[in-house]
Amino acid sequence: MEEIKESKREIGDNIITILSSLSESELLKKTKRLEDRLFEFANFLESKIALLYMNRSNEVKTINIIKRCYDYNKIVVLPAFNSETFEIKLLKIDNVDTDLIPDPRGALEPDSSRCMIVPIKSIDIAIIPGIAFDEKGGRIGSGKGYYDRLIPNLPITTRKVALSFESQIVPLVPMEPHNRYVDIIITEKRIIYKI
Repeated sequence: MEEIKESKREIGDNIITILSSLSESELLKKTKRLEDRLFEFANFLESKIALLYMNRSNEVKTINIIKRCYDYNKIVVLPAFNSETFEIKLLKIDNVDTDLIPDPRGALEPDSSRCMIVPIKSIDIAIIPGIAFDEKGGRIGSGKGYYDRLIPNLPITTRKVALSFESQIVPLVPMEPHNRYVDIIITEKRIIYKI
C-alpha cells in the first residue's frame, strides 16, 4: 500500500512539474480546446443536472465551463467538502459571483446558507477532478478520497467524466482497492473511453 501511495506521489509531482512549465497562453489555449470538446460531447449536451467542480491548482480550470453551462440551461451543482468527515455535500449554484465562498483551504465552494442541496440520484453527469489519469479511467486525486467515496453513490447511469490535459495522461495509474475509475476522459486533443 505504501508503495502505491509513493508511486502516486511521484506521478503527481511529475505532472505538477510539467503543468508548471506551461506558459499562461499555452494553458489558456489548451483549456479552451478542452472546453469546446466538452460542449460538443453528446452526453454532456444531453445532461440537465451537471456536477462540476471549482478547480484547485493543477486541475483544469472550470470557471468558464460553469458560466457557459448557464447558456445551455443546465442546473449546475458544485461540491462543498467537509474536512472532518471527508464527505461531499452537493449544492445547486445559481450565480458564481454570489453563491461561492472560500473554503478553509482558500478555494471557492458553494455557500451552504444560500444554495439548495441536490440529491445525488438526480445527477446526470459528474465531472470528476484529478491530477493524473490513465486510459483505463484510473485517476490520482487530491489524496483525501472525497471522490472515491462519492463515485459509488452516483446512479449507474451517471457518466463519470474527467477533464484532463494530454500531459496529465500517464501509462498506468497505480490503483488501490478503494480507488474509483472514471468512464470517460476529455482532453484538448481527444475523448478517451475507458478501455
